[in-house]
Amino acid sequence: MEKITAKSTVVSMNDELSAAGNGLAGNDDVLRGVLSGCGDCIKILDLNGRLQFMSEGGKRVMEVEDFGKLKGCPWPDFWAGAGNTEAKRAIEVASAGGIHRFKGSASTAKGNPRHWDVQVSPIFGKDGKPSHLLSISRDITDEWRAVSAMKEAIERQGLLTGELQHRIKNTLAMVHAIARQTMRGDSVDAAREAFEARLTTLGHAHDILTQSSWASAPIKAVVEGALAPHRSGRARIHASGEEFQLLPNQALALSVAVHELATNATKYGSLSEQGKVEISWSSELVDDQPVFRFLWNESGGPKVTEPAPSKKGFGSRLIERMLAQDFSGKVNIHYRRDGVVCELIAPLSALKAREQLSESVSFAE
Repeated sequence: MEKITAKSTVVSMNDELSAAGNGLAGNDDVLRGVLSGCGDCIKILDLNGRLQFMSEGGKRVMEVEDFGKLKGCPWPDFWAGAGNTEAKRAIEVASAGGIHRFKGSASTAKGNPRHWDVQVSPIFGKDGKPSHLLSISRDITDEWRAVSAMKEAIERQGLLTGELQHRIKNTLAMVHAIARQTMRGDSVDAAREAFEARLTTLGHAHDILTQSSWASAPIKAVVEGALAPHRSGRARIHASGEEFQLLPNQALALSVAVHELATNATKYGSLSEQGKVEISWSSELVDDQPVFRFLWNESGGPKVTEPAPSKKGFGSRLIERMLAQDFSGKVNIHYRRDGVVCELIAPLSALKAREQLSESVSFAE
């Protein structure tokens, strides 16, 4: 605890004022000007911590219009929580001849919250003992808010960094799986082409998510981005549905799934001849439960002669497993005679947000 003496409070001040110029020491006008012009809240308390005096500058910063209503009030009562404890401690220390400093929050007389840097010290009487207490409070609200905002920004950045690392790991795992499965082909050139196409699709989905800081992605943009490389300009692909916002992992999964379906349709299905692809998504009630339904429907292509391939490729496994997992739903791929049909049914609550427009969105090749 820092101790002070009467010499350091009164005599020292007058000595310094005398040295500064004639007529300053003991001049009431000088003291009045200091107290009025100072932006700090200067108060005098009795040894029990009751408010006795407040400077004119202090009244302004504390928004006090009638000091008479506050005079005699216990000063610690202006503080709440830890500030109240610190204020009581300050009175105890200063009454014993020491100085106590703390920072805390207290509202003005009009109820506006403020943060203060406070110092409480003794005022000595002629007997050399503390007779009153001097409290000086400096408004640090702006600094406190800036520091708080910085702390929040640092915490938020930490969370975002952690989330980004998690997403990068998931993406790398997906790339690893794509690479491992793609390179199984006999032709290195074909494998490289398939790999690059899958990475390009993944990159488009990343671009969409980046626009919203990886918060969500509109399903229309996701589907459109995945279909773009497969359009022929002959209006053979049509997609429509309500507008939904997808979670990042759902956007990536759906983008890759649509790319795989379109690739297969171009090589073996309806887009390899004169057929068409109808894509739709909507919210429906299934067993009185709201669900999200996504449907890929091919028609007009080569007739499907087998009910299902004897061995599923990487694309089929990716579609069935990834979509089902990331949408918490179920995926069914049907190899009908008229063409391949892929259906995803998932709880509507699995989507991040849903925004149904007055009219469904649609776009065609």
